[in-house]
Amino acid sequence: MSLLSVRDLTIRFRTDEGLITAVEGVDFDIAAGEVLGLVGESGSGKSVTAKALMQLNGKNTVYDPASHIVLNVPGQDPLEVLSLRRERDMIQVRGGAISMIFQEPMASFAPAITIGDQMVEQLTLHTEMGKKQARKHSIEMLDRVGIKEPDKRIDQYAFELSGGMRQRAMIAMALSTTPKLLIADEPTTALDVTIQAQVLDLMRDLVAEFGMGIMFITHDLGVIAQTADRVAVMYLGRIMETGPVREVIRNPAHAYTQGLINALPKLDDLDAPLTPIAGDIPSPLERPSGCVFHPRNPTLKPGSRYETEAPPMTEIAPGHFAALFPEDVPGQP
Repeated sequence: MSLLSVRDLTIRFRTDEGLITAVEGVDFDIAAGEVLGLVGESGSGKSVTAKALMQLNGKNTVYDPASHIVLNVPGQDPLEVLSLRRERDMIQVRGGAISMIFQEPMASFAPAITIGDQMVEQLTLHTEMGKKQARKHSIEMLDRVGIKEPDKRIDQYAFELSGGMRQRAMIAMALSTTPKLLIADEPTTALDVTIQAQVLDLMRDLVAEFGMGIMFITHDLGVIAQTADRVAVMYLGRIMETGPVREVIRNPAHAYTQGLINALPKLDDLDAPLTPIAGDIPSPLERPSGCVFHPRNPTLKPGSRYETEAPPMTEIAPGHFAALFPEDVPGQP
């Protein structure tokens, strides 16, 4: 049984222009002890999908009735997250069963409360620790993510820390309750390469130590290759390709995945020009019909069925799926 099971997740937002579709028909699972990498350009719907797991999207959010997010915590009955309507019912999910490392650390800390007080409050709320034990544990976690003099930093406010240090403090806070599922939304963006390596090592250690599942959101396929067990490639709110990370990176089947990989610098040919994906992600108000990637797909011919029909997720290899019609699977006659 998966730790987290997401089925047919469709998310729309109410706006003055009408309902805008941000995520459409997304399916994925995360097992205990597994890291799922969610990758795609900005605007692909990665963060909206992640926030849905904790119902953190705005009040104008509309979830399709067919959408299901089921959390299977060992020793507890399966929990349908989208059925929780009251804020107090979400306490068992937010910061307890699921923690999230947000992209922007400054927006995640209360500016008038010290880092330590926020960490201690979270621990006393979600664990059986007393304040003294929670403070000691918080200092240990700050030290584990590479913050020097953690016994002093714990009494500082977020605005007194550098951007990278705030990011590390937020990571320490998210990890301190040892959640069953950790959502890491671009967690190493503000960090230098040395601290980034330390944080990635820490996450791998915690997965091994506590059997924690992780959803790792990034635009960096290099980080995904180092960190994830499986990857899901997302574009304009839909999954384009998913499978074991090495299989997908070595044998990308979808044109979008191929484009992301071709846009990366090549270590064996640093002088080679980068090959960007042509065009831009369209506005949600102008969502393409059929395959949402078809306007930017250089391999399609005019009149292709991808312009009018959305392809199914077709199995390419064991556990490896891509949004392609069966006759277009690589290697097929």
